[in-house]
Formats: sequence, C-alpha cells, structure tokens
Amino acid sequence: MKKHLLTAITILFLPLFLYAQANKIEGVWYNDDKTSTIEIKKASNGQYYGKISWLDEPNEYGKPKVDSENSDPKLAKRPILGLQIVKSFKYDLKKKRWDKGTIYDPDNGKTYDCFSWFEDGNYNKLYLKGYIAGIKALGRKTEWTRK
Repeated sequence: MKKHLLTAITILFLPLFLYAQANKIEGVWYNDDKTSTIEIKKASNGQYYGKISWLDEPNEYGKPKVDSENSDPKLAKRPILGLQIVKSFKYDLKKKRWDKGTIYDPDNGKTYDCFSWFEDGNYNKLYLKGYIAGIKALGRKTEWTRK
C-alpha cells in the first residue's frame, strides 16, 4: 500500500518539478557587458521569448536607438528598446537546456541558432551559445546575469 501511494505521489508531482525547472530561465537578465537587460517570458505556446527591456544608452543622436545594422530597411527603423532578440526556446529535459531557439544580435543585425543552460545549479548565470549553419563549434558563448 505504501509503495503504491509513493508511486502515485511521484507521478502527480513529477510534472510540477519538471515545469519548475523549465521556468528557471524566466526573468530579467543583464547581457554580458551590462549595457542592456533582456526579459525572458514563457509564451502560451510553451516556448520562451526575450526582449530588450532596458538600455544604459537608449538614445543616439537625441533619438531612440534603432536597429540600424539590420539589412532590411523596414526593420532597421525599429527601436532597439522592446526588440525581441530571443525566440522559440524549448526546454529539453534530457539535455537540461533550452534548445532550438534563435538569438538576434542588434550589434550586427544577424540572427543565430541558439541554446542556453545553467551550470552547477547556479540559476543566476545564464549561458547562451549562438551558432551558424547548425555547427555549434562555430558559435560564440556568452553569459547573462540575473538582475
């Protein structure tokens, strides 16, 4: 009887534990040089998205900074503040990371495939690796700090 009760409790609470793990990415993060913050939230589709929520220098030439490095003339006029730069991250339970997402770099106007993770149980440092052409070895790793 006790064995069945323990099994039932485990089955009931395991999804809650897994859900909590996946949501650890949510929050506000300073980028690696602390010149902006990115707010990551879970969308109704279960994926995670992040937008720039603060800039230490929000203006340029007396006007709000825009995405001037983007090669699309229409997109090059959009403001950097509020710009969605993290898209479509999905939590992979086996790998214990957020995978199959993209990250946009407004400094060069390019979008990269990306995944992110925590190390050593430290949920205040988020690591991200952007890469191109599906080749993770050609990527760049960055570290964001929880605000």
